[in-house]
Order: sequence, then C-alpha cells, then structure tokens
Amino acid sequence: MQQVKNSASSIAFRVATAMHQMGIDGLPRNYELVYEVYSGNNPELVREFVALGRIKNQEALDEIGRKYLPHHHEEGLLKQQSGRVRSEMNSFMSLLSDERSSLGDYSRIIGEASRTIMAEGPVSTSALSQSINALKAATEKQVNHNSTLSGRVAAHTKALAEVQRDAEQVETAKFTDVQTGLGNRRAFNKALAKVYANAILPVSCGIVLAEIDDMQRFADPAAAPVLDQYVRQASKIVSAVVGTEGEDQAFRLDGGRLAMLFYAGDEAEISRMVDVVRSRLRLTNVIHPTTARALGPASMSYGICMSRQAGNGFDLVSYAERALGSSKAAGSDSVTIYGTVEQGHVPKDWLIYRP
Repeated sequence: MQQVKNSASSIAFRVATAMHQMGIDGLPRNYELVYEVYSGNNPELVREFVALGRIKNQEALDEIGRKYLPHHHEEGLLKQQSGRVRSEMNSFMSLLSDERSSLGDYSRIIGEASRTIMAEGPVSTSALSQSINALKAATEKQVNHNSTLSGRVAAHTKALAEVQRDAEQVETAKFTDVQTGLGNRRAFNKALAKVYANAILPVSCGIVLAEIDDMQRFADPAAAPVLDQYVRQASKIVSAVVGTEGEDQAFRLDGGRLAMLFYAGDEAEISRMVDVVRSRLRLTNVIHPTTARALGPASMSYGICMSRQAGNGFDLVSYAERALGSSKAAGSDSVTIYGTVEQGHVPKDWLIYRP
C-alpha cells in the first residue's frame, strides 16, 4: 500500500525550515508558536506574526506567545497573579487593622457613657445628655465606617475573583482551539493518555480522524479565511453530534483536520455517529466570508480505529491516520474503518464504505 503523506508531518518540516531561515531559536515555545502560524488555525496570530518582519527577535515572539500561547509563560503569569493576590491580601490586612482601631474607639466611648449613666447617685442632665450625644455620634460614625468597609471588602473580593477567573482562562486556553472552541491537539493527547492509563486494559473507545476533502485548494495563504469557514461549519456539526453532556469529545487538531473520541466499544455505533456528521454536512452550505457566495457543503474524509486494536495512543492515531489516508485515496466523503488485527497489532485489512 502506498504511504500516504501526513499533513501534520509536512507542517512540522515547514516549521523547522522556517525557524532556521528566520533565525528563531529552537525553543519549545517558539516551535509551537511557529507551528500554530503555519497550521493556519488562528488568522489573527498569523497576521501578528507576519507583522514582526523578516527577522523575529525573542522578545517580540514572547510578546505574541503570552497572548496566544499563555501556557508557555505560566511563570510570568503566576508571578503577576501572585503579586495581585499579595496586594489584595495586604489591603485586607489594612482593613482589618482599621476595623480593630475603629472598634476600639467605639468600645472606649461606650465604656465612658456606661460609667456616666451607671454611676451611683444622681447624674446631672448635662452629663447624661453629653454621654448620650457622644454615644449617638460614635454609633453613627461606626455605621458609616461599616458601610465603607463593606464596600471596600466587596471590591477586594471582586478583584480576587478576577484573578481566579484569569487563572482559569489561562488553564482553559491550554486545551482549547481558539477558532472553533473545540479541544486542541494538546487536549486530544491528554485524552489519549487517559485511554491508555492502564496499558494492559485500555478504555474501550474509538477515535475518528476527519479531514476536509481536497485540502490543496487551500494551499494559497489567501484561501485561509475560506478554509476557516469550512472548519468552523464542520466543527459546529461535529460538536453537535458528539455533544457536551457525555464523555465523548471533539477536537480540532490542525488545518482542516478534526478528531472525535467516542467511548463506545462497537465500531458500528461509531460509524453511525460518523454517518450523522456526514448527512448533516451534506445539507449545510458554507458561505464565503467576503462575497457571501454559497460554496457548497464541507465534505470530509474519515478514518476510524478502536482502542482494542492498538497497544498505545501513538499506534491508535497511526492506524486511524492510515485509515484516513485510504479514505482520501478513495475519494471525497469516504469512511475507512481500520480492520481486525492479529497479535502484535499488525493491520490485517480495512473496510472502506461510501454512500
């Protein structure tokens, strides 16, 4: 069987070449940044990267990285967040100190008024009036102080909540594709690791790799917005079919490639879900982002492989890749189910079906 060229490998080669030509250091964060640029997943990132000019210095790359790949700059973000939390806690301590001082003054005035009122023998009207007025004034002052304190505490609580929200957003960004809202390749790899957490008895499931047909038509950088429209439309349908309530997950890996993870042990059930995706895609017209012209449905090819057919996540993806390659070779809107396997996980056959 002829080896099908892997688009991800092609991008990886282009990334390594581009980094060498632009003099970019081979740091992991630089590699992922350039990979994201060449995969075309985020047009905004592409525009900002190109705007840096022919030679990109590390400071400029890190500035973009902090915006689009914040997980590579967690140390700086953590330092910034820690500083914000420390500042808010110092303010809280200052509020508590002010409150203790205010309560001390209020307690002293209450004590003085009590001694006057509770003194043995007759108390002059002027002394009693003076004590009552002092107590009244102190009470009003304390009420105002408490109101101000409550507002300041609420403000600091809100600020701390914003710090927490920012931290959660950074954590979410690690595993989310910006353009589609689906899980990204990192989330996909994490999910596969869970499948094979027990290598002897992997979780019973199957993966589907899907790629928009005829990707060559999007080779021109000017076609990136059109590809984005196709990917968004396909992602909406895939997300709707996979659902958000159960354990099944959907991912956008790179370019026009998506992945689905179904926690089902029967390939027939997974094939049925893929058929639902295909039928919905056929009924949906993709609209050109600038001309508003109908471009037709977003046809995709699919490769399916079950976890029981592979000993690890790498093999599972490799077998699904081979199945996807068979589908692409067979023509548009095709599905290939990776066949039964013998010991040693050697592929025995494939089943290709079309509508």
